[in-house]
Formats: sequence, structure tokens, C-alpha cells
Amino acid sequence: MAAWRPPQVEELLAEARRAFLEEFGAEPELAVSAPGRVNLIGEHTDYNQGLVLPMALELVTILVGSPRTDGLVSLLTTSKNADEPQRLQFPLPTAQRSLEPGIPQWANYVKGVIQHYPDSGAIAARAQVCQRAEHSFAGVPCGIMDQLIALLGQKGHALLIDCRSLETSLVPLSDPKLAVLITNSNVRHSLASSEYPIRRRQCEEVAQALGKESLREVRLEELEAGRELMSKEGFRRARHVVGEIRRTAQGAAALSRGDYRAFGRLMVESHYSLRDDYEVSCPELDQLVEAALSVPGVYGSRMTGGGFGGCTVTLLEASAASLAMHHIQEQYSGTASFYLSQAADGAQVLSL
Repeated sequence: MAAWRPPQVEELLAEARRAFLEEFGAEPELAVSAPGRVNLIGEHTDYNQGLVLPMALELVTILVGSPRTDGLVSLLTTSKNADEPQRLQFPLPTAQRSLEPGIPQWANYVKGVIQHYPDSGAIAARAQVCQRAEHSFAGVPCGIMDQLIALLGQKGHALLIDCRSLETSLVPLSDPKLAVLITNSNVRHSLASSEYPIRRRQCEEVAQALGKESLREVRLEELEAGRELMSKEGFRRARHVVGEIRRTAQGAAALSRGDYRAFGRLMVESHYSLRDDYEVSCPELDQLVEAALSVPGVYGSRMTGGGFGGCTVTLLEASAASLAMHHIQEQYSGTASFYLSQAADGAQVLSL
């Protein structure tokens, strides 16, 4: 069984140039790419000002364009999953006129970045502008991880992000004998969108009960001592976050010294904590993780992302990847899809 490989950048760029030429009657003057990402460890910690450890993927989005002088913005998407219409035109924002989210939904994030981007400066500020666009235009109360890894990802490295200070450090992940396998459960339970804000509120309530700005400031001993100040459910939610922040720091150190077994153990602890304390896993994700862990050559596996469906991430010996995919699919009750990736570069300007 082969993992799905994305189209090469050159192929995507050629497709984008053809669409631009057909739509606007001229070749684009600028092309850029930005990667997808997977979070290796550090789940539901970003909005608690904690630590995360994502890596950029070789799966990219391409954007081409040209400046115009009439004060208008014209957008076209070639995504088959985008809602209609696939074309949109609107005036640039001014001091008197702001952009607003609307239909089509695929354009809202782009509009939000256009609205807020003039305020940006340094890289960290640019990431915050994109986060603000996601909050106010796309309606997702996300943390800062996606934006920073997209900007700062480097080939052969994961990126340890401190979501409180926005400090980042590169963590080596270039061993050719190592592989990262992303397995899509191809399920998405309806709880995903409704439970996210509930978890976020529960974390804020526990931090407030302990007199802290965020759970980043809470040590496990303090949480244990103050468990009478919160509900049992709130305590479990906070226990995951506090423990996950510590696991992420330990995981970055383990990768830096090439201790993949230690990192794998931390991944498994992370999954069980997300399943039992944070309660954002689901039977499908649990099946995928347990199937992966029974394969020789697998160091660790865990759910990744918001939960209630979506993907798992598995760290394993590259030579075990084919066996792992076959075994996972055999054990899984649904139909999984697989994606193998090395740690890739972040956003970059492309040559036309």
C-alpha cells in the first residue's frame, strides 16, 4: 500500500498559472507557496499559552497574482472543495470602508488578511495578523501555531513554539531512517466544532480559579493542591494541558538528542491524555493509534489536531512504513488514507 503523494510544486504552479491566464488574460507576476502542517506533540496547548511542536509538510497551497491599479481585488480559487461562487471581486479596504466576512466562505480568510495585514511588521506580528483574520473573518478561535509554522518552517526541522512569548527554536528532524506517517481517519464527528470552545472555556475557568493568567503558569503540583477549587471535569482538562506542555518540552529535547523511543513514549502518553482527560478522541482515532503501535518499527502514535476525527501522526522507522500502512488499514473499521512527509520549508516566494 502506497502513501498518497501530493502534486509537485511545479505541477501546482503550472495549474495556477493556466487558471490565472484564462481568467485575467495575462501571466501572473508573483507566485508564493505555503505549507500544510502536522503537530507532532502539544495538543490543545496553544490557546493556553503553552508549547507546541509542529512541522511543515510537503503539501502546499500555491497563490499567484499581479498588482492592479483600480482599487479592486479579484479572487479565483481552483479548489474543488470550495463553496460557490469560485470567483469574487471587491474593493480594497480604506479608512472609511472595511471588509466584512460573507459568501463565499473560502474567501473569508483571504479577505481577513487583506483587511488586517497593513498593521503587520515583524514575522511574529505577521503571524498574529493572520491569526486575527482567522478569528474575525473565518470564525475559528485558533491559537498561533498554524501561522508561525507556515512562516518559519524549515526543511529537516520541527519547530518548538512558545505560544506565550512567541519565541521559536528549530528542532532537528532530518534522519533519513525516520519517517512521519499521517493517517486520515476520514471521519469528522459533529462534536468537533461545538466542543472546542467548551474546552477553551474550561481551561480559562481553571486558570482563573487558581489565580493564574493561563494554564501555562500552573505546575502539576499546584493543580493537584487546588483541585477542590474546580469541577472534576475541569481538573481533568487542566491536567491534560499542564502535562502536555511538559511532554512537549521533553519531546523537543528527545528529538534534539535523537532519542526516538523517548519521543514515541511521549506521543503515546499524549494520546491517552487527550482520550481520557481532555476527551477529544473518538473510537476511530483510538483504533488507528492502537493499530500503529502494534507494528514493529513504530516509535509512537497519537491523534493530532482538534479531535473527534481527523488524523493521527505516527513516528516510525522509514523501512516500516509500508508494513505499518497495510496493518493499520487491515485493523481499521473504516477506510484510512495515508500521507508520508519529511519536515518541509515554510512559506516562500516562487520563481516564475
